[in-house]
Amino acid sequence: MKNRFRQANLLAGGFIIACLLAIALLSQVWTPGDPTRLRIAMRLKPPLTAGLLGTDPLGRDLASLLMLGAWNSLTIATAAVATGGVLGTLLGLMVAARGGLCEALVMRANDVLFAIPPLLSAMMLGAVLGSGRMTAITAIAVFMVPVFCRLTLTAARQIWARDYCLAARAAGKGPLRISIEHILPNIASLVIVQATVQLGLAMLTEAGLSFLGLGLAPPQPGWGKMLAESQTYLQQAPWLAIFPGLAIALTVFGFTMLGDGLRDLLDPRWAPK
Repeated sequence: MKNRFRQANLLAGGFIIACLLAIALLSQVWTPGDPTRLRIAMRLKPPLTAGLLGTDPLGRDLASLLMLGAWNSLTIATAAVATGGVLGTLLGLMVAARGGLCEALVMRANDVLFAIPPLLSAMMLGAVLGSGRMTAITAIAVFMVPVFCRLTLTAARQIWARDYCLAARAAGKGPLRISIEHILPNIASLVIVQATVQLGLAMLTEAGLSFLGLGLAPPQPGWGKMLAESQTYLQQAPWLAIFPGLAIALTVFGFTMLGDGLRDLLDPRWAPK
């Protein structure tokens, strides 16, 4: 029963994310309508009367905007998690190998970064750099670094105490070589699972930044920006908020389920007895 439940998590999450990827890739070659075409006479049309999901206040096709928003949100989240994940993992490996004062300083710096919410850091970066794609990627990546650093440090510290690492040190291998040959392969599954979960959180954060006007610059569509623009028309056109909100919730749910499924698959401690 437990094994079937774990497989269900992996399959359900994988199916949702596969659909998201397919829609995002499809938006680069085809959309139901022209997302840049303004049709004032067709503004605020309900679903199925003008396009599959209706139109926005400027008469643009809502389904096309959602498809492009999926691509924009996914690319920003992926770039941010990849940047933060690589930097955090390398930093964690270095700290685990050196220890001592280096570890104390890095962990205190991580605590400072953890204390600053990503939205607040994005607002500070936005004041300096201006709103845009790079501001969103940088703000989210900065928040991801301590997450991966702490995970890597905790896991690597345990592996450094094992016999094969002690034997490698006795054989004359340096900390860098041991980290690459012995530590990193043994923690790769943990990093992959964490990256999958963080992708969902990154997309949620990106939507929040776009909602506050710190994400994508017009005319690029984003799910958070679509939610912000729908506030004026909630009673007149509730679908403007319903569909982007459902897209965000379903995406975060999909990444969470996929992360849980990958954890059960890759972590031997969760293997069925």
